[in-house]
Amino acid sequence: MRVVFAGTPEFAVPSLRALHAAGHELVLVLTQPDRPAGRGLAARVSPVKRAALELRLELYQPMRLSGAEPLERLRAAGADVMVVVAYGLILPAALLDVPARGAINVHASLLPRWRGAAPIQRALLAGDAETGITLMQMDAGLDTGPMLQQQRLAIGAEETGGSLHDRLADLGASMLARALAPGVTLAAHPQPDRGATYAGKIGKGENIVNWALSAEVIARTVRAFDPVPGAQTSFDDAVIKLWRAHAAEASAAAAPGTVLAAGADLEVSCGAGALRITEMQRQGGRRLPAAELLRGWTLRPGDRLGTG
Repeated sequence: MRVVFAGTPEFAVPSLRALHAAGHELVLVLTQPDRPAGRGLAARVSPVKRAALELRLELYQPMRLSGAEPLERLRAAGADVMVVVAYGLILPAALLDVPARGAINVHASLLPRWRGAAPIQRALLAGDAETGITLMQMDAGLDTGPMLQQQRLAIGAEETGGSLHDRLADLGASMLARALAPGVTLAAHPQPDRGATYAGKIGKGENIVNWALSAEVIARTVRAFDPVPGAQTSFDDAVIKLWRAHAAEASAAAAPGTVLAAGADLEVSCGAGALRITEMQRQGGRRLPAAELLRGWTLRPGDRLGTG
């Protein structure tokens, strides 16, 4: 099958590789333009671009998809189907209609729950017990197209944003390879109206811990934002990132953010319960077990986090 692939981040790479391994003819790979990043503002190449170059596939990196050029480029590719995995740009309806079988999207949620840009983190933040992959026939809406296939995945008690990302990326790749195998026909079913939620992009400051929340909610925040952007708090004007933490019973009544214990672990009072932090990182340092980091730090019971 002749396939145009559109994707940008690491999540999309397993799907691209799965299509290549299955013997599909990847006639064109769309990925977002290289972006300046880091202190030197050097151009950063997307993970999909790196994989496409390795596989010696034709690349196309338009700044936008409106206008005649992207339409003509897609028509010239003569694809049977377009596969879209976390591309990051809105595809105009005119482009979706070019391939004979339209465009198929690999979405990291059980649609219609968590339509939008950040379904993995939103599922963890909400405390969902399960998530999954939906293969969807794309339409002009935001993740509103008819569903072709769906597979559920249980969310583990210690699941992080990183571990769930990797498991879902692999699941999506295997589902895609099976769905596009010769002789397979998928029936499209409209998404139900009930249960639709929106997974908006992670906003600036969402990773800053609000100690007035319950310990369970904060623990979910720590897991959801590992490894990016990392849940953080502050003390004495220094940023502290929290990497592993669990909800616990509060050992004393204290204002939210108050350090209750600073020994083998760091225990901090929350709006309900306490957060026991077992792995953390000081600004400019590296991730360490809390006990190791606390040995060289004057953080003591009674100190308040989030006030720096």
